[in-house]
Amino acid sequence: MNNKLSTLSGVVALTLVPALCAAKDYSVADFSEYQKVAGDLEPGDRVLLEDGVWRDVEFVFSAKGTEQEPITLAAANPGKAIISGRSNLQLAGEHLVVRGLVFKDGYTPTDSVISFRTAKPKDESDYSTIAVDTRLTEVVIDDFSNPDRYETDYWVSVYGKNNRIDHNHFSFKRNKGVTMAVKLDTEHSRENRHIIEYNYFGPRPVLGSNGGETLRIGTSHYSLSDSLTTVAHNYFEHCDGEVEIVSNKSGKNVLKNNVFFESRGTLTLRHGNGNLVEGNAFIGNGVDHTGGIRVINADQVIKNNYLSGLAGSRFGGGLVVVNGVPNSPINRYHQVDNALITGNTLVNVERIIFGAGSDEERSAAPSNSRFVNNTVINDSKESPFELHDSVKGIDFSGNKSNFETGDELEGGFKKVAGLDVSAPVLPVQKTEVGVSWYPKFEKSDRFNTEQSVNVNPGTDTILDAYASLDGAGELVLAAGDFHLSKTLLLNEALVIRGAGKGETRLTFGRKSLVDLLNGSALRLQDLSISGVRAPDDKANAVIRSDSKPMGKNSRLELLGVEVKDLDINKDFDVIKLRQSTFADHVIVKDSSFNNIKGTVLKLDSEKDDYGMYNAEYITVKNSQVNNATGGLMTVYRGGTDESTFGPHVHVDGVTVTASPAADKSGSSIVLHGVQRGLIENSHFEDSAPILVQHTVGGPVIRIDNNTYNQKPLYKVESVVPGMESTFNADNNNFSE
Repeated sequence: MNNKLSTLSGVVALTLVPALCAAKDYSVADFSEYQKVAGDLEPGDRVLLEDGVWRDVEFVFSAKGTEQEPITLAAANPGKAIISGRSNLQLAGEHLVVRGLVFKDGYTPTDSVISFRTAKPKDESDYSTIAVDTRLTEVVIDDFSNPDRYETDYWVSVYGKNNRIDHNHFSFKRNKGVTMAVKLDTEHSRENRHIIEYNYFGPRPVLGSNGGETLRIGTSHYSLSDSLTTVAHNYFEHCDGEVEIVSNKSGKNVLKNNVFFESRGTLTLRHGNGNLVEGNAFIGNGVDHTGGIRVINADQVIKNNYLSGLAGSRFGGGLVVVNGVPNSPINRYHQVDNALITGNTLVNVERIIFGAGSDEERSAAPSNSRFVNNTVINDSKESPFELHDSVKGIDFSGNKSNFETGDELEGGFKKVAGLDVSAPVLPVQKTEVGVSWYPKFEKSDRFNTEQSVNVNPGTDTILDAYASLDGAGELVLAAGDFHLSKTLLLNEALVIRGAGKGETRLTFGRKSLVDLLNGSALRLQDLSISGVRAPDDKANAVIRSDSKPMGKNSRLELLGVEVKDLDINKDFDVIKLRQSTFADHVIVKDSSFNNIKGTVLKLDSEKDDYGMYNAEYITVKNSQVNNATGGLMTVYRGGTDESTFGPHVHVDGVTVTASPAADKSGSSIVLHGVQRGLIENSHFEDSAPILVQHTVGGPVIRIDNNTYNQKPLYKVESVVPGMESTFNADNNNFSE
């Protein structure tokens, strides 16, 4: 009897449990419907967002699933639920899955687009606000950037434990803040064993400031804690935000089988000990500042990596072993100790540096370390090794090269004639990462001239023609006189091409001819511009960037342009980039500038000395400047931060006459904090000297093969006391 009752009870239980726990699909069409179901989710339930734009929504996805029956928040159709406006997503609970969402056309109102917690836990026993055993997959975040480039936020803030972030697409983060950050600020998130794999980290444009990392694991404050995070099979393409692409700031992480393609910067073991960097491929293709691995701290293992065509230098070199600070505070540079660098292949890597950063503070050279069984090949047969301090603490043995390494390394290398290695199969292909239904980055010409409009002379005919364009295009101006009664507010890429200097003539009646708005690009070619009809007002400029902060970088080119008569007042610049705006390139070629009551290139608006600046590459070639009271250029990057590569300045074949002083410096060219500068083949007559002000980073400035008739040609100052100057001048000729 009892056995029968027991058996019957078991049958009843088996039939009732599935009925009580049947998983449900909730299809929701708007945020109010989501909120109605979000609080009552059970294991196995799925919330499906219907197709459309979900604007200004702040999702909180908090629930407890099980390993067998996770709770899912997903797009009903992957890629068709678009999260836009001021929106974000917070996760808390267990065994959650987020899938198929797209974040674009907006930015987060808080500090994160996606956060793996809803609030900081009250105490160590409180896991109610943390996401654990949770998966983020097939999610796209594309250009979901705060319009103020220096407003900080994160795209993905990872807390909790045992979370998996895979097959996602992250591209074009433009504002300050790490794209993805693994955070260790409570015990709940240390020794987390997160897995970050098969993600596409698409382009991260140059920020022009610290804070442009793509991935960071930990912070200096918690860097002596272990994170145990695995980063594997990810593809990093054109991640150029700053010198650190991956900033490792914790211990015992595994960074394995990732590809870094034409990305400026390095995988940096900035803080934390006992990390493994294995099987990664760094493909530079000779792109400026492409780097590899930077080694700091103790017990690091770097093995079986392939590094090719890396052009980086200093802290952004191909392989960089850094000097430490004796008894270093937690936020500085700990000595490299017990590092193992083995089995790596380096092909056409321009610089391999030992003792990088060596100075009075960073005086602790690497110790107890090994550089063994590596292969180094350079087609040039020149050695890429730079020894900035003693290498006695590194055992070199079993290495191969196709060049002479020099006396200090000779015993650790065997020169092999005809040494060659075949290019490896990459550890992961671009097609294997991210999602299949969302396009990945492809290079293209920013100036699209497929749309072309012929424009006749007259008042505002240029403005009318620009309004007729649908997106980027070209305006072809006939010979004759053109006048703009209003400023051209440019928000696209535009080419304005004339019939030639002196043939096509432009005047304008406002404080500027063109204002560069967010993300615009302008090429002026073969025309003349006069400021004779501009107002007698303060702060005039022919071309200026927007007064509002700029998230998207601009580009500006003047090719075969004549600019004259900017003397209507005492303050009339040719090009002026304003605060919180940034240009990837400012290019001036075959142009002339006459009678300017200001500066030709005024790129000095970031005066807060936080390492920010206005333009990455500034090039002036084969041009003439006459009677510019503010000189040719003022370029300013202040502060002592070492996280950026620029600005870069190149002046070649330029004649500067009767141009007394840029700004208040008494100089015709001011390079303050410029990291790379070359002034060559130019002539300075009756003009103020060049002023070079070194600030940080071991800048490389050269003044070569110029002529001048007024001494001195240049002045060099070190803004940071005790900084070693890397300035060089050669073959400059004075004639009275």
